[in-house]
Amino acid sequence: MKEIIVQKFGGTSVGDIDKIKNVARRIVDTKNKGYDVIVTVSAMGKTTDVLVEKAFEISQNPSSREMDMLLATGEQVSIALLAMAIQSLGHPVISLTGAQCGIKTDSSHKKARINNIDTKRLQKELGDGKIVIVAGFQGINENQDITTLGRGGSDTTAVAIAAAIGAAKCEIYTDVDGVYTADPRKVKEASLMKRISYDEMLELANLGAGVLHPRSVELARKFNVPLVVRSSFNDNEGTEIVNIDQIEKVVVRGISLDDDIAKVSVLGVPDRPGIAFKLFSILSMNNINVDMIIQNVNRESINDISFTVKKDDLADFLKISDMLLESIGAEKITYDDSVAKLSIVGTGIAGNTEVTSKFFETLYELGVNIQMISTSSIKISCIIDREGAEKGMDKLHEKFQLN
Repeated sequence: MKEIIVQKFGGTSVGDIDKIKNVARRIVDTKNKGYDVIVTVSAMGKTTDVLVEKAFEISQNPSSREMDMLLATGEQVSIALLAMAIQSLGHPVISLTGAQCGIKTDSSHKKARINNIDTKRLQKELGDGKIVIVAGFQGINENQDITTLGRGGSDTTAVAIAAAIGAAKCEIYTDVDGVYTADPRKVKEASLMKRISYDEMLELANLGAGVLHPRSVELARKFNVPLVVRSSFNDNEGTEIVNIDQIEKVVVRGISLDDDIAKVSVLGVPDRPGIAFKLFSILSMNNINVDMIIQNVNRESINDISFTVKKDDLADFLKISDMLLESIGAEKITYDDSVAKLSIVGTGIAGNTEVTSKFFETLYELGVNIQMISTSSIKISCIIDREGAEKGMDKLHEKFQLN
């Protein structure tokens, strides 16, 4: 059997008909090199945003199930048009929805997770010599309802298919040349990295780097899927995501900025066993994902608990805030959606006091106040006002000589 390559093309790569034709030529070139090819595609350009806007013109609280039904159509437009473009080049091809290609998920609408992939249909179509185009971002649950994997889920679709079918490589095509030391749209001196470890890439993705969806990196690491990030507009080699022992032991590798977050504070929380469990179990039951958490002990066994959520989850959180206060006996809830998370990522950060000192010194020099701090073995993150975030990102890039 031929080696299989899975390719993923994002919304900007298929943003109009000319770009779709360009992607079709790239796919056919890969096929002509002797590979079997499976392609996952995102919705064209801003299609998903337009669909969301239309939904909210009708209802301020549309059901999650119907949102999945709506949003899944964006990818179906892309796969059909791309299949037509490949057919026009004289190659057999078939487009498949997530359900048709066997992607089975749980029932968490808008944030579904893949349970398994039945690859029989994929293998059959490849065996018939066809290029297979799969709608990214979607699957089907046990009730045969369409589900979506969350924004950026097409990356996850591609890696999951590559893992399930044993692909030789998964290539993620985007509008940049690969993974940079910082967002090149915000830091002019950002440098392209030829290689980065799964762990470092996962941290950068979780911290707001928009090149790869975090769940796709988790899957690639778990199943050791060779992963490459490349531009869909040139033939440059891009960035390889590899095991950590395959790269040089450097310290700071990249800087990321996530301004798609909000800080929530639950004030006057009783200091007794089980309260934190109750608080975060309520959030879990409502599919509200939490990132950084800080607990402050104030007075007379009363605590304040602060944490960050994605902006998309803030409205859902506020809907349950009164119930949450009553359940745990807290006094009130405040939130701030004008914050950002600024982070540095790299191997060996936790054991290097010089790196830590430089990080906080830079923010001090800029007069930036730190609201929350979180660390791991390969990252330092802090929550700051969004106003100083991009300036801090640029200065840190210079301080750690990542140019």
